[in-house]
Amino acid sequence: MPVPARRVPSGTIVVDPPGGDGSGRTVAYVRVSSPEQRPDLGARAGRVGTWCVGRGVRVDGVVSEVGSGMNGRRQRLARLLRDREVTTVVVEHRDRLARVGVGHLEAALAATGRRIVVVEQGRDHRRSGR
Repeated sequence: MPVPARRVPSGTIVVDPPGGDGSGRTVAYVRVSSPEQRPDLGARAGRVGTWCVGRGVRVDGVVSEVGSGMNGRRQRLARLLRDREVTTVVVEHRDRLARVGVGHLEAALAATGRRIVVVEQGRDHRRSGR
């Protein structure tokens, strides 16, 4: 099943939507495009963490990665998206998750009660110098 489920002794299958009881994990995802930008990962994680603390959001982990936002070869992101315990993924900018298709990722996660939270809505990090 695409959502967590369990069979009770009577044979009935009970579906437990992820995150419905507040037990889901929140993970920050930070990415840079090239090895030369690797030193920026810590600063990005710090900005996301500061934003979360300011809003009372508990972050259970940080996943950082170096790789292009234009292809599907980011193993850490794929692992994060497959982890059903992760109900919230926090990113600094939409394009840090992916250059295209973020709306599709949001829809797919929403179908299983999960979500993507974007810290800097509407800002293109390339123009802001970050």
